[in-house]
Amino acid sequence: MRATDSKEELQTPTEEKLFMESTLLRVAGALFCHDQRAAAKRTDEIQLRRGETERHITIRPDPSLGQPGPLAHKIFIALLKKHSDYGRPIRNEISFTRREIGRLIGRKEWGGRDSEQLARALHEIHYTFVRTHFKKENGRHIEHSFNIFPEILIERREFASDPIEACTITLAEPIVRSLGEDHFTCLNFTLMQELGTIGQALYMRAFFHFANLYDGRNRSKLEFQKRYDDMCLEWLGGLATAKHASKIQERLGPHLEQLVATRFLSSFRISKAKGNEAGFVIAFCPGAGFFRDYDRFYRNRSQGELQWDFANDQRRVAEPLRVAYLFVEKRTGRKVESQAYVSSKEVETAKSLLAQIGFEEMPAFFDYALAEAKRTKFDVQTLGGVRQYLAPYLSGKAARGAAKKSEAKVRQEREAEDERAAYEVYRRAQARRIFKTLSRAERNAIEKAATTQSASFAGSLRKIMFERKRDQITAQRHTSKIKTLAQWRAAH
Repeated sequence: MRATDSKEELQTPTEEKLFMESTLLRVAGALFCHDQRAAAKRTDEIQLRRGETERHITIRPDPSLGQPGPLAHKIFIALLKKHSDYGRPIRNEISFTRREIGRLIGRKEWGGRDSEQLARALHEIHYTFVRTHFKKENGRHIEHSFNIFPEILIERREFASDPIEACTITLAEPIVRSLGEDHFTCLNFTLMQELGTIGQALYMRAFFHFANLYDGRNRSKLEFQKRYDDMCLEWLGGLATAKHASKIQERLGPHLEQLVATRFLSSFRISKAKGNEAGFVIAFCPGAGFFRDYDRFYRNRSQGELQWDFANDQRRVAEPLRVAYLFVEKRTGRKVESQAYVSSKEVETAKSLLAQIGFEEMPAFFDYALAEAKRTKFDVQTLGGVRQYLAPYLSGKAARGAAKKSEAKVRQEREAEDERAAYEVYRRAQARRIFKTLSRAERNAIEKAATTQSASFAGSLRKIMFERKRDQITAQRHTSKIKTLAQWRAAH
C-alpha cells in the first residue's frame, strides 16, 4: 500500500509530546494484549529475546487477572502523557481525577461500571511483574525486576462499590531513573489519539526503529522490516497470527492504512519471508509525518522544567490521599495495601488538616494525636477524630521545637566530647608508636622532660602522668607524623 506525500507543507495543529522511556517502549509491546476476550485468559510468562543476556525481557501477568488488555493500554498511555507534561525534575507520581482520566481515554460519561473497569485495568498493570536485562555503557550487565505501577492510592466516595473519585499512581524507580538519564523516545501524542490501541503500538515501535535508522541523509532509502509473527509477539502483546497474507491485511491493514493516512507512513508491504523461512515479513516506509516529527520532536526531545500541573496535583490529589492512607497506617499499626481505598470524606478532612499543617509534619501530628487519644481512652476511628488535638498540638509546637533543639545541642556536645576522647586515644597510640622509632638520645630527652613535668605527683599516679607527658611531648615534637582531627575524622 502506498500514499503519495504532498509537497505542500503538512498542516501542524498544536501537537503534544509524549516521552516514552526506552525500556517501557520495549516492554509495552509485549505487555498489553489487544484482544479483550483473550487478555483475561493469558497468564503464561512472556519471554522476549530468550537467551540474549543483554536484551532479555520477562513479563509475568497476574494469574487471576491475566494480561493487561486494551483499556489498560489506553490508561497506560494517558498516564504517561500526563507524566510527560510534568516536565523536570522527573517525578515518580502521577495523579488524576475520574473526570480527567475519562477525558484522556475518550469517555464522556463516567459511572460505576467505568470506575470498576478503570480499577481492574490499573490492577492488571500493577500486578504484572517485569524483569529486564541489559548492558550499560561501561559494559556491566544490569538486571531490573519491578512492577510498572508499584503503588496505587485510590479515593472512593464512601464504599468499595462507589466510583473512583481520584487516584495517585507511583511509577517504577528504574523507569524514573532512566527518564532522568534521557533514555526516552519523544512521540506525537496528538497523532496517537487518532489511533486505536493496535495503531498506537505499531506507531510507537515503527517510530522508534525509524529514529534509530535515520541518519539525516538516507531519507529516500529508509525502510524497516519485521517478521509478522515476531511483531505479533513483541509489538502487539501476543496477538493471534494469521496464516495468509489476505488475513494479515484484513487484521492489520486498517491500522497500517490509518498510519499512511496520517502520513506517518508513506507505505507498507506484506510479503513472504525470503529463502526457506516460513511466514511473512512486513516492511514499513516512513512518510513526511515521521520526518517532520523527527525534526520537531525527536531531534530536540529534552523535557521542559517542572510545570505547575505537578504541584497542583500534589496539593489537590496526592498529598490528601497519602495523608488519609497514613492515618489508617498510624491508627492500625500496619501498612495499608495500595489497592485499598479511602473515602472522599477522609480526603476532604486531610485537605483541611493540610491547610494548617505541612505534609512533612503530618506523621508527627498523628503520633501526638493518637498518643493523646490513647491517654484519654478515646478510640479514634476517623481523621475527623484527631481534629480536636490540632489546637493543642500547634500551641505546644514552639515548646516542642525548643526542647528538640536543646536535646540536639546536648547530643551534639556529647558526640563532640566522645569524638575528642577517641581522637586522643588515637593520638597517644601514634605517639607511642613514633617514640619507639626514635633514636636513643631523643628518647632520653623526651623521658627527661616527662620526668620533670610529672615530678609533683606521687606513688602510682606519678607513673601514669609520666607516660601521659611522654606521649604528649612526643606528639608535639612530631606533629607532622600524626593525623589532625579533621584528617582522622575523614578517615573514620
